[in-house]
Amino acid sequence: MDDAKGGDRDAVETAPLPFRAAVDALRTARLRPQIEIEPTRAPQRLAPYAYALEAAVVDGEEDLADGRLVLLHDPAGHDAWQGSFRLVTLVRAELEPEMAADPLLPDVCWSWLTGALQARGLSYGEASGTVTRASSHYFGGMSERPPASQIEIRASWTPREGLGGAPDTASHLASWCDLLAQIAGLPPAGPGDASVVTLPQRRGPQSR
Repeated sequence: MDDAKGGDRDAVETAPLPFRAAVDALRTARLRPQIEIEPTRAPQRLAPYAYALEAAVVDGEEDLADGRLVLLHDPAGHDAWQGSFRLVTLVRAELEPEMAADPLLPDVCWSWLTGALQARGLSYGEASGTVTRASSHYFGGMSERPPASQIEIRASWTPREGLGGAPDTASHLASWCDLLAQIAGLPPAGPGDASVVTLPQRRGPQSR
């Protein structure tokens, strides 16, 4: 994949070697074909070095889910992270209203995130985040539109660093894509994921 912004590419090329290795692994990771992914502008104030990707789960012309994954790196380490790398994500999808009303939905969605990491045998720590569900009802000139519900996962975790000081970001990206596919309602990608429970696909297209 090519970087969307030349400035981001220049910043990566002058970054410390562990960060460059982590970004190279993200760029070359092989992902399931239903997921379209591309680099995007990274936040500038969260860490000395950052790299960001945005993705959408696509079925024909319909986006079933979308998200953003940011890799942060502070060579000096960060007390809150308990490490020098951090992954930050936003994942969201629209739901059927009856699914959004399930009181267990937030717990289930959070377990999908941790389960996606564990399913690939990834070592991580300091996971934290929120699961938010929201409903929209339309009135007046928009009253013919059916109610819409959305689930949103915001989370971050510290990937454990391997040889050379860089974490296995390719595998973390693959697990993140597993989460995206799961929240979009896609069938499991492989035999190791056969027991997962997915959300039913939503009714209408979702704008990015």
